[in-house]
Amino acid sequence: MVKRQSAKRRNDRSSKKGATTDGRRKNYLSEKEVDRLIAAAKKRGRYPLRDGLLILMAYRHGLRISEALKLNVSDLDLERHRVWIERSKGSLSTEHPIAGDELRAMKKYLAHRKCAAPQLFITERGTPMSRQNAYDLISKAGEAAGLGHVHPHMLRHSCGHHMASEGVDFRTAQDFLGHTDPKHTAAYMRINASRFNSVWGRR
Repeated sequence: MVKRQSAKRRNDRSSKKGATTDGRRKNYLSEKEVDRLIAAAKKRGRYPLRDGLLILMAYRHGLRISEALKLNVSDLDLERHRVWIERSKGSLSTEHPIAGDELRAMKKYLAHRKCAAPQLFITERGTPMSRQNAYDLISKAGEAAGLGHVHPHMLRHSCGHHMASEGVDFRTAQDFLGHTDPKHTAAYMRINASRFNSVWGRR
């Protein structure tokens, strides 16, 4: 009996490696899917500017949800178009550039914020957002966007896959994501379809 249960656990674990809980066979979103996720979050939530920016920053900077939620307003340098990314889990902390559309989203959100709390992402009561808050809004936005089950860490994976598909060099991608172990960066590079373009060539 014990052996059968152990085998079942192994099968369950292996079946989850290639698919998410709703049957998706990839654990990341394309850029267009992220746009759909942001649009859905803005339509369904009470705090569209906050929710849209949270998703955008998690995607653009490959943030773990804990890293996104510990961002402070003081980490943003809007004049220099830079944001300080304090990584967790012993990862490399770095300064990232802020793109134009992201900068506009930040300024709009900060202009409508009515609280002086140091944290960037806060609740209606001015308290820091919790992981559950973030999980719920992203999960519900994913369903509303027709993307199935979407969880916050998929946005970090999406960032990694975007860099791989755009041909960002390995070391830059590793440092951008804060990976101290290169094997985590290599996982994105290995399944990047663009590196197989020359297999058949033009036909």
